[in-house]
Amino acid sequence: MLLVLLTIFTVRHWTKRFQYRRRRRRLRSEAPAIHGDPPPQEQVKKGEDGVIYTDDDENGCSSSSSTVLGIPPSPKGSLVDGERMPLLPSRESASTKWRLRNKIGAFLMYQPRPIPFVNKALPSNQATLTVLAFLGLQVFYTFYRVPLSTPTLFVFADRASLLFVANLPLLYLFAAKNQPIKLLTGYSYESLNIVHRRLGEVMCLLALLHSVGMVGVWYTILRPTGFTLARFLLSKIVLLGLGAFVAYEILYFTSLGSFRQRFYELFLVLHVLLQVVALVLVWFHHHNSRPYVGVALAIFLVDRLVYRMILKSQAYRASLNVTEDGGTVVLRSEIPLAQKHRFVSYIAGAGLDKGWKATEHVFLTVPALSHRHIIQAHPFTIASRAPHDGEGDAGLKLIIRAQDGFSGDLVRYSRSHSSVKTRIDGPYGTQTALQLLQQCNFNVVVAGGSGIAVAMPLLWSLCESGKVSDLEPDDKIKLRSKTMLIWVIRHESHISWLDQADLQSFRDAGIKVVIPLPTSSHGHPDVPGMITAWVSANDVASSTRGLRTGVVCSGPDGMNREVRNTCASLLARGLDINIEVEKFGW
Repeated sequence: MLLVLLTIFTVRHWTKRFQYRRRRRRLRSEAPAIHGDPPPQEQVKKGEDGVIYTDDDENGCSSSSSTVLGIPPSPKGSLVDGERMPLLPSRESASTKWRLRNKIGAFLMYQPRPIPFVNKALPSNQATLTVLAFLGLQVFYTFYRVPLSTPTLFVFADRASLLFVANLPLLYLFAAKNQPIKLLTGYSYESLNIVHRRLGEVMCLLALLHSVGMVGVWYTILRPTGFTLARFLLSKIVLLGLGAFVAYEILYFTSLGSFRQRFYELFLVLHVLLQVVALVLVWFHHHNSRPYVGVALAIFLVDRLVYRMILKSQAYRASLNVTEDGGTVVLRSEIPLAQKHRFVSYIAGAGLDKGWKATEHVFLTVPALSHRHIIQAHPFTIASRAPHDGEGDAGLKLIIRAQDGFSGDLVRYSRSHSSVKTRIDGPYGTQTALQLLQQCNFNVVVAGGSGIAVAMPLLWSLCESGKVSDLEPDDKIKLRSKTMLIWVIRHESHISWLDQADLQSFRDAGIKVVIPLPTSSHGHPDVPGMITAWVSANDVASSTRGLRTGVVCSGPDGMNREVRNTCASLLARGLDINIEVEKFGW
């Protein structure tokens, strides 16, 4: 069954890649005819707080006033929910089939509210249904042809243990940073992380059912024969099983979001140590588990030792610069690039010396901070332009916001040191966001705070891709002007994270740059209104024209959900729109 599912996702991935390349070629040939006259040239000015904004005076739209792109801001205190229904130009739908397709797509794209009381964020409906289908398969195999009765309690307990060990290789495969699923289906470990977590929860439940079931077997069968509970619990096979059970349960509770966010460094250490301990205990617990444990251990060791510590991990000297806000470090390093062998890099993986692509991230280790940081690796998105083939050196840039633990220690260290020796593991990630933008006629990139680290490389790659460079000079502005960047910042000082020359280069390329006033002093801007206004201004409400809008969002959970649901409502109303969310936070 799993091989059938893998085959389906593989065929779907490669079919989409073929369609993506075909649409890109068509866009290059049809772009001059599709896009009309370029919009008026944007003017750049400073707002009242000194932050640089863009202003389109001819259309009466200003991102530095109380009205953003002609859409009134959200009422003060309103919920960030994205359930509003934007008004679009009235048009006849292409067909009943297309309307139904849009409704289904909008439902799958929609992201429900967080779970009340615990405030746990939920994924999109599409991700939820996929996970539920996978979990349903687990439930089916757990109870299939298993009689639920006291005399057959051992059969149920044994089935739970069998399903537990059978899932071990999958659990470690979904968590591995370097695994073949990405090559086949295009889903990297970040996309599979939600399945990894839900599978881990199911396995902890299976371990609990197995333990309770075996205690029930002792109570109903062994106890009447004089076999005491102490003798049962202290037997070698049970003692090893209890040790594995405790290790995996601790692993689960320390992996919860509430614990992970507060004690991330402790989570990293426990996650590695407890995995090794648990696998060893399961290996000796029962001989039938050894093939599954062996495969899981091989996946873990190959990923951690071969790839992450040898093939993709390298040492670099990096400069440190504390930004104007005093709580952010910009880390820069010059990376010498080696010749790229595409096939070898694609199969065996490649480190930073082979370059990187937009939206990819790395794991950073800074041993100089303290002894405990020697074994810690923390993820950060690469905020610099992806290098071209043939370049000798490339500048790596990471934007690191100070929080507790590693990032706070790095900020304090940077105040007295201008450089540091680092170890960088990576790059990792997929190109789905860039591929979406490259095959769309109109693009919106939304960044919240440090999510700008995702947006900047995306826009550089979009400007430098064949979609722009293959056109005649007079036509370049027509494509580039159909892209808008919205960067929501909390404080005015956050503008210092970027070089103003980079933002100006985007404006010169025709990209509309919108930086609303800081949220700390003016509240949250009406991002859904900006997106809706962009759609209306380009008059792409009708999907019959074959024009597509792509949206990429990277920011806090609330913003991501707001933008996703805005796109879902637009899709339900007839717009051919798609969205990719680059979530940060681990």
